[in-house]
Amino acid sequence: MQYCTSPFLYQRRKTRPVVVGDLSRGGVIIGGDRPVVMQSMLTCDTMDTAACVQQTLDLVAVGCQIVRITAPTVKDAANLENIVRELRAKGCHVPIVADIHFKPEAAMEAAKWVEKVRVNPGNYADSKKFAVKEYTDEQYADELLRIEEKFTPLVKLCKELGRAIRIGTNHGSLSDRIMNRFGDSPLGMVESALEFANIARKNDFHSFVFSMKSSNPKVMIECYRLLVARLNELGPDWNYPIHLGVTEAGEGEDGRIKSSIGIGSLLCDGLGDTIRVSLTEDSPNEIAVCRELLGQVSFLANRTRDVQPIAPSFDPFTYQRRTTPEIEIADGIKVGGEQTVRVVVTRMTWDKVAPRIRVKDDVRPEAVYEDLNVQEVDPTTDFKIQCETQLITVVDGCALPPIAAFRLLAAKLKHLGLNNPILLKDTFDLAHPALQPSVALIRAAAVIGSLLADGIGDAILVRTEPGAGQSLRLAFNILQAAGCRSFKTDYVACPSCGRTLFNLQTVTARIKARTTHLKGVKIAIMGCIVNGPGEMADADFGYVGGAPGKINLYVGKKAIKFNIPEGEAVDRLVDLIRDHGKWVEPEIAEPELAVK
Repeated sequence: MQYCTSPFLYQRRKTRPVVVGDLSRGGVIIGGDRPVVMQSMLTCDTMDTAACVQQTLDLVAVGCQIVRITAPTVKDAANLENIVRELRAKGCHVPIVADIHFKPEAAMEAAKWVEKVRVNPGNYADSKKFAVKEYTDEQYADELLRIEEKFTPLVKLCKELGRAIRIGTNHGSLSDRIMNRFGDSPLGMVESALEFANIARKNDFHSFVFSMKSSNPKVMIECYRLLVARLNELGPDWNYPIHLGVTEAGEGEDGRIKSSIGIGSLLCDGLGDTIRVSLTEDSPNEIAVCRELLGQVSFLANRTRDVQPIAPSFDPFTYQRRTTPEIEIADGIKVGGEQTVRVVVTRMTWDKVAPRIRVKDDVRPEAVYEDLNVQEVDPTTDFKIQCETQLITVVDGCALPPIAAFRLLAAKLKHLGLNNPILLKDTFDLAHPALQPSVALIRAAAVIGSLLADGIGDAILVRTEPGAGQSLRLAFNILQAAGCRSFKTDYVACPSCGRTLFNLQTVTARIKARTTHLKGVKIAIMGCIVNGPGEMADADFGYVGGAPGKINLYVGKKAIKFNIPEGEAVDRLVDLIRDHGKWVEPEIAEPELAVK
């Protein structure tokens, strides 16, 4: 199976165009030869018409091209009429998408008023109970007929009214039926989406796009690759556009890094026609990240060129870290084998940060680039390696962008029968002025994170960020976001919407203030139940809105405590962490000067 033209050469996937809205009055085209479309989602109550209108206008003002609004009930869906009418009266014709979960009747109402409807196959026709049941082929076929009966009316209505649909599968909300047949897997996500696509095609409806979202960038990348490969196998008329996003990415640097890894990797491979960066922040902030991400991907993609055909070293559909021998690169510091991915810094960075490092600090440079015994090679030319215990990297000035260059290096090493450990760099060009920190973060995360998700890389070197302390922190944050190393508490936090039952930004800050010292603990903060238990599958603990003012606490996917008053919930979360042996008391912070 093939998901892109070449892992070494950028070529955008050709898709059919899907029209969203009236093109003469602000509508957009997703796919075809059009630029990637930026979109976001409102965070306010859908019944608050004035707030929805204002948030939409604020998003459009910063360049948002499609706005999504949740419609959890028929009543909410009906109010979309008022929201859209007021927007149009103000001269705003941005396409509106209704976000639907659980309620087919809400989707039918919403389709009357908006240009696009998002449905989640995992819960559109199914209720999730985490039930274990074996289905015979006959029973499974009966289930598909039941789904067809529920989804077909929406397809027919959208076809009649000229609406578009997003078939949006989420890793956190696969149906029990899919979970029991395919497992909690990328294959399950793809099959779930294809079931709904087949129903649409059966009714000669083709105005739809796919999405395969997960809070784990590695899983998200695998899902989209597998989806596109399956679409390619099904035939040229399955060339539907793709909506990219990492769901529940979180806030601040962590949210931007996760999104850059997942979305950036796929965009660099030519996949993706519309994107949404999900941040637990005010929605306009998402558009700024979208724009910077698209700019960096354009910079990287435009430098690719064809290389001699060679088989890649990695399986694009199943993550497996590249096998290498273990070698020592500095006193007591080893790379390769079963060692964690190491952080290398330049001599300049070392000189600035080393005096400030304390013995107990987890964020510390582990080797100095200029002191390494590292062989620099140009993977576009023939090269020789003396032995497998030689650390390898790509030479500065290489004509290829870093993702393509390191993929080619790993492929050529495999072709030579070698497994040398590889040092990743985020840039080969040190002649140009330093990037702004927000841009450097996105480029470094997209480049290094993409390669780590391919299983390539035993050590990393960040140089796009000029600040010494910032570059060191960024390197560790990329490793954590890519699931390669855990040095701090990991948070999965949804971006908020009209379904959210508490203020996500405030609560997330409150939880972080109490738990940010819990190294290696993963905490999920979910505003409602839609993706909560599923996206928390690999989290240790979960804080989930159960009802207005009430919180449910989870251990993994299992709810342990219900209907806790919000004012007590953070304390009870701490108690739960303590009861399960994961709590340690925070140390008193020592005064420290910032290192830049």
